[in-house]
Amino acid sequence: MRRSKFSESQSVAILKEAESGLAIPEVVRKHGISKATFFAWRAKYGGATVAELKRLKEFEQENSRLKRMYADLAMENAAIKEVLSRKL
Repeated sequence: MRRSKFSESQSVAILKEAESGLAIPEVVRKHGISKATFFAWRAKYGGATVAELKRLKEFEQENSRLKRMYADLAMENAAIKEVLSRKL
């Protein structure tokens, strides 16, 4: 999947411009994005601040780290149970 040339914080800044009263067609033309992109961003980031996005990204990273830890521990636990069941 192709990466956007705008970061999340830039997307939020562009949305804030439109919220401040600038017409959407002007904002879209100024930044060289399509209306579809603008409305997709608004659906995804609507009402969010840069700090909230940063916090959300940190939570997502921590969540993925915890999921990997859980998967590793579950595999260890299954292996230990298998070994113990053979001994009995």
